[in-house]
Amino acid sequence: MQATASPVLRDIVLIGGGHSHVGVLHMFAMRPLPGVRLTLICTDTDTPYSGMLPGYIAGHYSFDEVHIDLRRLAEFAGARYYRDEVTGIDRATRKVICRSRPPVAYDALSINIGSTPQLALIAGAGENAVPVKPIRRFNERWLALLDRVRGHAGATTIAVVGAGAGGVELLLAMQYRLRAELAALGRSADEPRFHLFSADAQILATHNAAVRRAFEGVLAARGVTVHRDAEVTRVDAGRLQTRTGAVLAADEIVWVTQAGGAAWLRETGLALDADGFIRVGDTLQSETDPLIFAAGDCAAMVDRPLEKASVFAVRMARPLAENLRRIFTGESLLAYRPQRHWLALISTGDRHAVASRGALYARGDLLWRWKDWIDRRFMRKFTELEPMAARAPAAGAVPLAAEEQAQAISAIAMRCGGCGAKVGASVLSRALAGIQPLERDDVLIGLHAPDDAAVLRVPAGKAMVHTVDFFRAFIDDPWIFGRIAANHSLGDIFAMGAEAQSATAIATVPPGLEAKVEDTVFQMMAGAVSVLNEAGCALVGGHTGEGSELALGFAINGLIDERLAGVLTKGGMRPGDVLILTKPIGTGTLFAAHKLLKARGRWIDAALDSMQVSNRAAMPCLIAHGATACTDLTGFGLLGHLVEMTRPAGVDAELDLAALPLLDGAAECVAAGVLSSLQPANLRLRRALRNQEEAMTHPNYPLLFDPQTAGGLLASVPADQVEACLAELRGAGYPRAVRIGRVLPQGDVLEPIRLVT
Repeated sequence: MQATASPVLRDIVLIGGGHSHVGVLHMFAMRPLPGVRLTLICTDTDTPYSGMLPGYIAGHYSFDEVHIDLRRLAEFAGARYYRDEVTGIDRATRKVICRSRPPVAYDALSINIGSTPQLALIAGAGENAVPVKPIRRFNERWLALLDRVRGHAGATTIAVVGAGAGGVELLLAMQYRLRAELAALGRSADEPRFHLFSADAQILATHNAAVRRAFEGVLAARGVTVHRDAEVTRVDAGRLQTRTGAVLAADEIVWVTQAGGAAWLRETGLALDADGFIRVGDTLQSETDPLIFAAGDCAAMVDRPLEKASVFAVRMARPLAENLRRIFTGESLLAYRPQRHWLALISTGDRHAVASRGALYARGDLLWRWKDWIDRRFMRKFTELEPMAARAPAAGAVPLAAEEQAQAISAIAMRCGGCGAKVGASVLSRALAGIQPLERDDVLIGLHAPDDAAVLRVPAGKAMVHTVDFFRAFIDDPWIFGRIAANHSLGDIFAMGAEAQSATAIATVPPGLEAKVEDTVFQMMAGAVSVLNEAGCALVGGHTGEGSELALGFAINGLIDERLAGVLTKGGMRPGDVLILTKPIGTGTLFAAHKLLKARGRWIDAALDSMQVSNRAAMPCLIAHGATACTDLTGFGLLGHLVEMTRPAGVDAELDLAALPLLDGAAECVAAGVLSSLQPANLRLRRALRNQEEAMTHPNYPLLFDPQTAGGLLASVPADQVEACLAELRGAGYPRAVRIGRVLPQGDVLEPIRLVT
């Protein structure tokens, strides 16, 4: 999380990563508005550019060439990125309701979520058809279909329901790709049989007659069966039925029609049209609520009904971005004036396209190359990103109420130190009021009966285990950060085989308006408490102060048998043991790359998911299979923690570099020379390596020194128990658990670690 000299005064929340919102993010990156913070909430980090999607299906583009990385773009724009599903809006409290996290507060809200196939309107379609949206799920089914066709000789029947430009273009792209794949395998390109269903008497009903004739000729030449006046009324497993009673057996049924607004919009109280889209005026504000904007396919302009085409979503971005500024600066809002005619370049599957604009018609390979150039130019704006050291702030100031103005002046002014830097009691109490920490019988005085200190009882026969961890935020999502900080702090307790009893928090929060500070504390601590509660650990108190950056840590108390029965220490390794690592490594290099805009968003998503996996369930597996020593991987990296284990045990160890489990993207980031700032300090431990000269050329070598946050457990297990232990670990939620080396008798050399390449 970046430190900022300007306190947050207003929050703009963007729901959805559609074409309008990627434009808004880019424009705010170029010209941020001081005091205004953007938050993007989206279910999918990779959002497709619809203009290139048929080319991807046809095999002309790779996945990354046609997708915009929203996490990376948000980082470039200085915006927060929350990967979650929105399920509603509480307009009374100005909060967005999400499926997996606490509500997100907004001062202005924009919705750009596209359209949703209305499969529920057709009997059986929801269960038996494949909607083209959301694209992520369609892509999964498309890749599975590719595999099935490759592996199964014989005819495959594919039905596409919807004969607009999207359906026709998608069908031709699928056919082109499948024919090419089969030809490469030496099989008949005619095995896939395609059927196109149109509810109207003609295809491409919104385009001119010349365009329709061109595509009718293409479809006929390629053996596609076109069903006209064939509205589909029922879909069963492997078959569909039209209104006239005609039935077609099909192996795959793809749905590209009858789209409407997302179901949750109906519960917002916003004015919607008959199809469930948000009614907006020419300023793109909702007809119902001036603080809520909508753009792209999910918006329905009141005075000018628009076709659902990406050209409108792209061109809405500029007035939308400007109006999201102006709603805070007090300036008059701009009107969006959609063009009456636009150019559509519709591909025919191969590298050939048809141009359609009003009565205009043209076609040719040159048009496809022109379309390719236009699409690639558009994508470069959102993919060729570099960190921006200095950004030109926008003109204008955010008007504030008198009380807010005083808070803002205070936030900018030189702040007190000592106890004067504490977060205000009222802010803190309000933030913590909605958090429900676990209650334990052995917590006598805790968080909700505050006193000068917490009071806990140590059960008979138990001894206390104490540990503490603290670090500043590395991701612009306080809820996720809170979860990872708690998980990381609990790691030492679980690594010793102890039970977590209580946690005391220590946090710093950047100064700002009370409402913004309160929300940050709530989000962060709600995330942390969700992890602590799951671990059976009671939050009993803490301290929250102001600081330039968000940071969080915990002092954790744990309980173990006072006879130390079942306790795992670092020094118990024995020669002949096998080394097991329960989670992949690479968080240091990945988040260093993230700040430099050199990491793919899906790599960061996967790393965050891994960091939220608790080590708690791994310990019973390790103990049950006779583990002799254990530690959790944190800042010292794999090598540093292994040295901490070999020295007290009086043993040597051998590591297999090729066996190391790596987080997605870690190898690419290291190969690009991106290393954590702690890497040089950890690199000093290379003196513990016996044969580093020959190992330094291995691509995984730098990751020995990569600092980990909320890493997995490194344990030594008797050789005869390894396979059973790994099987149990994988079943317990650690699919990447693997053996990475073995423990050796101590040799005569000073370097205890030998590397296998």
